[in-house]
Amino acid sequence: MRVSFDLRVPRIVNDASSGVKASLYLISFLILFLAVAANGQDKNADAKARADADAKDVRLTIVVTGGEDKKPIDSASVYVRYVEEHKHGKDKKIEMNLKTNQLGVCHVPVIPPGKFVIQVIADGWKTYGEYYDVNQIEQTINITLVRPPKWY
Repeated sequence: MRVSFDLRVPRIVNDASSGVKASLYLISFLILFLAVAANGQDKNADAKARADADAKDVRLTIVVTGGEDKKPIDSASVYVRYVEEHKHGKDKKIEMNLKTNQLGVCHVPVIPPGKFVIQVIADGWKTYGEYYDVNQIEQTINITLVRPPKWY
């Protein structure tokens, strides 16, 4: 007894419908290909836009010293305030509270260029506050605190 299977693909009887199906397959393939290509271009454009935005941000280092001998001031509170401008809607006021390390250095996370205020408060020193306008990518600001006047 011999069993055989017919593995041939059956032919479509109507040639007009097979032409329509083939063209539909081709069109759907082209649409899928164009969608994938456009998605890849959008990712590259987004990455480039992020890189441009990162290049515009300011990396700020603040060095706090005190007195005539300019000793580093450890654990001084450094407040950085600025306004984040929005094209649509209200502007947002941002405030960062930071501390200096043992060397009197404080690294500020990236901020947009423009005008901002720095305030420094440390025990035994006069409070410092001043406005700065920064447009450079990386900048170091040196702040020297003075002793408060004596009260009699």
